Amino acid sequence: MRLAMVAGEASGDLLAALMIQGLKKRWPELSSAGIGGPRMVEQGFEAWAPSDRLSVFGYVDALKRLPELLWLRHQIRGRILRERPAAFVGVDAPDFNFGLETRLRSSGIRTVHFVCPSIWAWRSHRVHKLKLAADHVLCLFPFEPALLAAHGIAATYVGHPLADAIAPDVDRPAARQALVTCGLNPEAGHRGGLVALLPGSRQAEIRHIAPLLVESAQNMLLQRPGLHFVLPVAAGLQRLVEPIVRPLLEAGHLTVVAGHSHEVLAAADVAVVASGTATLEAALLKCPMVIVYRLADADWARMRRQRLQPWVGLPNILSQAFIVPERLQDEATPTGVAADALRWLDDVAGVERYRSRCQDLHTQLRQNTGQRAADALQEIIHG
Repeated sequence: MRLAMVAGEASGDLLAALMIQGLKKRWPELSSAGIGGPRMVEQGFEAWAPSDRLSVFGYVDALKRLPELLWLRHQIRGRILRERPAAFVGVDAPDFNFGLETRLRSSGIRTVHFVCPSIWAWRSHRVHKLKLAADHVLCLFPFEPALLAAHGIAATYVGHPLADAIAPDVDRPAARQALVTCGLNPEAGHRGGLVALLPGSRQAEIRHIAPLLVESAQNMLLQRPGLHFVLPVAAGLQRLVEPIVRPLLEAGHLTVVAGHSHEVLAAADVAVVASGTATLEAALLKCPMVIVYRLADADWARMRRQRLQPWVGLPNILSQAFIVPERLQDEATPTGVAADALRWLDDVAGVERYRSRCQDLHTQLRQNTGQRAADALQEIIHG
């Protein structure tokens, strides 16, 4: 069994790696190649190009890099057509993958799109492109197959691989001890609380959002001096992050950890998280959070016009309620973010209610994604 795959950015790399790990239980000799990141490579994936080549932040950034991305898609398409794998799996990255999948499908290669685009949240017109692109869609969330079926698109609910990878019961002392081995002071946050800061995984996200997180942390410290902050940094981004967070580092209020985002979220009393996959990770780890996001003004205006739901964060969308606060664009102020975060630290009953809802979400999404995906691929490829 040989698959071609394209996964964009850190979140796609994580999802694809977990999927490959599951597929290997069905096909131990599975080989896969295409565009992917370090987590996929750890699973034996042959990366023709790194997943961060597809990392863009909003429409403005995408337009600047359009020639490069079109050239890359042309090169990948040519190589896949020469190799003729059993199927192509596009993991998220719809703006890149839909065009690629459509061309491959018209050339007789089976195409699977893993992660239904959020047509239920915004940009609903993408469903028409998806119908042309994919023979089958593997959905992370239970309500998506029926939505796609209404448009004549075959789909299977496979659950979310993160729900399989993260244990339902969180061992907070073990997570904190893991951070101590990474440099966290054992006494850090004992007098006020431990706060996780996750400004995103893309360079442009970090530039937009990390300064807000620093100012919010400084505001929180004015009201609760005993707080300590932990910021997990993905490989290759430490040089970008450290100058932004230097005021907190030099004052001894922040520990920067290479990786270990799950341990950080498991150990933290509250997290301030950029909207994206990390918000679902925080929910699965039962960590109370404040969701934040900022875009360029033009990108935000376009997104706001196309929004179909009042929620942006995945935990809220899945719950169809604001179970965690969202601070977006102009509402993402240091004072507002700080107030929301500190409120969690003072609301013991609210935290317990939140963790109960997260436990329900975890159970719903924990579906043995690898096996379900393998079953679907078996049917798609062999009929």
